[in-house]
Amino acid sequence: MNDSKARHPLTWVPTLYFAEGLPLWVVLIVAGVMLKSMGISNEQIGHWTGTLVLAWAFKPLWSPLLETSSNKRFFVVLFQIVGGVALGLIALTLQVPNTIAVTVALLGVVAIASATHDIAADGLYIASLSTKQQTAFAGWQGAFYNASKFVISGGLVVLAGDLQTKMKLPPEQAWSIIFAIMSVGLILIALYHLWALPANPKTNSAPTSIKEGFATLLEVIVDFFKKPGVWLSILFILLFRAGEAQVSTIAPLFLLDSRAAGGLGLTTAQVGWAYGAAGTIAFIVGSIIGGYFAGWLGLRRGMVFLIIGMNLPNLAFYFLSSTMPSDLTIITGAIFIENFGFGFGFVGLILYMMQVLSVGKYQTAHYAFGTGFMALGLVLFRTFSGDIQAALGYKNFFLWVIISAIPVLILSLWIVPKQKEESTTTTTTASDL
Repeated sequence: MNDSKARHPLTWVPTLYFAEGLPLWVVLIVAGVMLKSMGISNEQIGHWTGTLVLAWAFKPLWSPLLETSSNKRFFVVLFQIVGGVALGLIALTLQVPNTIAVTVALLGVVAIASATHDIAADGLYIASLSTKQQTAFAGWQGAFYNASKFVISGGLVVLAGDLQTKMKLPPEQAWSIIFAIMSVGLILIALYHLWALPANPKTNSAPTSIKEGFATLLEVIVDFFKKPGVWLSILFILLFRAGEAQVSTIAPLFLLDSRAAGGLGLTTAQVGWAYGAAGTIAFIVGSIIGGYFAGWLGLRRGMVFLIIGMNLPNLAFYFLSSTMPSDLTIITGAIFIENFGFGFGFVGLILYMMQVLSVGKYQTAHYAFGTGFMALGLVLFRTFSGDIQAALGYKNFFLWVIISAIPVLILSLWIVPKQKEESTTTTTTASDL
């Protein structure tokens, strides 16, 4: 028996969720900044980065394949290595001219490996720890998941900018170094996990064969779509992040674009500091306050305020695109406000999926379906955000972002059942996009 079974959770929970977050932020943030610095248009960036999120949208469909295995520890390490190797191949590909298509394809491998890793990692976490331990270490889980965002979209993006401005390296070479660093880091974590991860726990609830796994999946799907009002719930989830999905895609590109093109003309390093530092801190603070707010007011009464809180701060970017300030303090303040609002309002969607959508026999699976539809909504709005921005210009685009939040605001008035009026609290898994 593997002696790592007795290891304290703090020897593996922080590194597990740092490794879970790393490739996600590469796809959601780093890829867009990198492609922009290499002269790729906003439309193409929106199409490519939006499509990559499909991996997280459809991951519940192949989850039975992992559920049938008692060796989740093996799959955690395997997909960390696969992701690390893919990042390394991107570093090599960037050294070759005219290989953007190959780079994007390899980012797709990173996305699929990351989404599959999420399934195994969350499964190992849940199966290895008691309910009390899961709650006790949820703070570490979330802290290191967000720490990966700070390191990746903050520190390494800043380093990429410094390599371009201070060492005068071409963007391709600068980003090649960054992806090499991430590759080595993720592979080293995987090797560490060969020692640190707990032994595979025994469970009587997992399917024992692939056939049984897919039979269970079919039963879960049928039960999900029998829920009263499920189609309205799906529409609500798809629309919830309509504004945020668009602004999170285009805002960094707006900051990087030249003033002649309507952007603020910041350097890559400045964007890294603003988003990686201020943005991460703002999101964490907003999430904490949003959780207490929802617990105080209740989900039904609080939902409309959570949605307003999530979308109204996007006016900060309308302000930036209208006034075009050059003061980095003002720009960073706007980014802080936008990310604070995202963290504050995002709590409403997580609570809704946990306490309304997933209630029933297959609570965990139905929650996973909810996160899949959430990721699908993210795909839809990210994919076409570049086209909308190109048609409207930055100023009108950020106004459109506010308008696109109106449908979900209207739905929120009756989407939560009355029995959810009472105050509630929740703990979420770090892999919620």
